[in-house]
Amino acid sequence: MTLPAPARDLAVLVTRVAVGLVFVAHGWQKLVTNGIDGTAAFLDQAGVPAASAAAWSAALVELVGGAALVLGVAVPVAGLLLVLDMIGAFAFVHAGAGLFVDQGGYELVLVLGAAALLLAVLGGGRYSVDHLLAGRRRTAQPVRA
Repeated sequence: MTLPAPARDLAVLVTRVAVGLVFVAHGWQKLVTNGIDGTAAFLDQAGVPAASAAAWSAALVELVGGAALVLGVAVPVAGLLLVLDMIGAFAFVHAGAGLFVDQGGYELVLVLGAAALLLAVLGGGRYSVDHLLAGRRRTAQPVRA
């Protein structure tokens, strides 16, 4: 069954906004709530190399990448960066703790990474800034005779 384009784009919009908000919240948590020093200390304890740089990277990718998903700006790039962020979170922090998040596991990382990958592949959809800008670029091209 194939959904009509407006329904598909609405589903992409809802997914983009929901996933983006979760990433924004986690980036904000790393940057402000826990602070970069607290995040870096946690990552250092987990054995993450260059923990301070990793803390900054994760915080900024999640905060800015999440905002980009919400707005629908550079969705393929933001999605790819967020996938890489989740691969790092899985490999260095959550993989050894099992599946369930209440035990420090990777279920949230897995779902967020898969959603970010899907958005990187699909793009922002019709209801995104990317689509608006692409339409303007198409209409701004000179007409050839």
